[in-house]
Amino acid sequence: MSDLLAGLGILAASAAAAGAILLPPGRTRAAAMLAAAILVPVLILGDQWHSAAIVDLRHDPARLVALAAVAVAAAAALATTFYRWPLLLPLAIVAALPFRVPLEAGGETANLLVPLYLVIAGGVAAAAVRDRTTGPVSSPGTAAQWLPRVLAAVVVLYGVQTLYSADFSKGLQNVCFFFVPFSLVYGLLREVRWDRALLRAALTVVVVEAVAFVVVGTVEYLSQSLFWNDQVMRSNEFHTYFRVNSVFWDPNIYGRYLALAITLVMAALMWARDRRTAALLTGLIAVLWFGLVPTFSQSSFAALLVGLAVLAGLRWSLRWTLAAVGVGAFLGIAIVLFAGGASKLTPDRCNVDTGGRCNLVSGGARLFGQRPIWGYGSGAFPHAYREHVAAGGEAPVSVSHTEPITVAAEQGLIGLAAYAALIGVALWTMASGTIGARAGPERPAILAAFVALLVHTMAYAGFYEDPIAWVLLALGGSLAALERPVRSST
Repeated sequence: MSDLLAGLGILAASAAAAGAILLPPGRTRAAAMLAAAILVPVLILGDQWHSAAIVDLRHDPARLVALAAVAVAAAAALATTFYRWPLLLPLAIVAALPFRVPLEAGGETANLLVPLYLVIAGGVAAAAVRDRTTGPVSSPGTAAQWLPRVLAAVVVLYGVQTLYSADFSKGLQNVCFFFVPFSLVYGLLREVRWDRALLRAALTVVVVEAVAFVVVGTVEYLSQSLFWNDQVMRSNEFHTYFRVNSVFWDPNIYGRYLALAITLVMAALMWARDRRTAALLTGLIAVLWFGLVPTFSQSSFAALLVGLAVLAGLRWSLRWTLAAVGVGAFLGIAIVLFAGGASKLTPDRCNVDTGGRCNLVSGGARLFGQRPIWGYGSGAFPHAYREHVAAGGEAPVSVSHTEPITVAAEQGLIGLAAYAALIGVALWTMASGTIGARAGPERPAILAAFVALLVHTMAYAGFYEDPIAWVLLALGGSLAALERPVRSST
């Protein structure tokens, strides 16, 4: 596929994704969603046509036909299910969020969100034949109206900035694997009416899966062996501690999922009104914490603490919570700075303690300084870092771990403004009406989980690339747009 056709395809897919976010349920939105869903595999195949993975499949047509047949059959079955029972779609999306499937071809392995992509395909097909509106209604002038507008602008901007990216292929893959599919997730979830029963069902799915992941992680820890990720396996051989990743590729992503799950369960505990429910939720939190500890994910611990602080401020006292957080932050910084002597303050020591992330931050700042307005283009950070910061050498790590740094280097001030606007509008939407509210834990839980995820992305990036972020955006916007708030019955 020529660069011109690929660029036009990216623009078309981004525009269709924006339509899925903005348009009300109906024929026009269905057409936009179908167009986006069709363009994604076409663009990926065109971009990777000569790669070892695709060449391997091209030389084995029987395997290619079988995979396509299985995918189409699965999507058709899901579409039929979602058409008959629409409330199963949001639960299926929530259930599919953590799972990545390793696909091998041509000696290469890619970990893709295949279950989620199949659910999206089924949801889009079901939405295309459904002709009634089931979504919440928002009033003019509400904060919830701005969230989809800003999110759609972010998607289109990322697609446009792929056109001049220093790593065009990587930018295209990000658009096709993350921005477009997750825009469809947002569009599908936006029309869901999130009542108390559905929210409880979604939390149950999260908790059941999280407990299952903890069981897998515990087996790994007790056996001192991992199922996959050779890099973590080698790292465990040199450390005095053993990190687990359960079914996730990375211990930090596993830790992120557990931190968010604990935050959601803690919200339910804080608003629980009977002892039996409180005891059950306390036990669940203990189990999930038991699974979080052996990840040794500092970013996940920090995210959890911030999420719990948000809940405490919303449930009890914002003023006293801020005071406690301030004291805790001061003590934590003091311990980090002064424990072990001044050697901790050196750049070399910083990189040792953070796995090279200090270099990534300073290198990302240099990239931003070189192109402060428009950046190096979507998905270009690793390529630009190796070429312009590591002087063409092989850097030990080149993938940015800090979301604002990634956005600044790749998209410049233009992208930073869009990123800041999205975060600001999302927080505004989710927080509106929650401070001091005593109606229930739903909106405080979504706000706390979103803030926790933001904190995690400050140390491990992956905000736009995490489908959980898009689900929380859709949930927060939907709950804020409801004509009547959800009333507590617990």
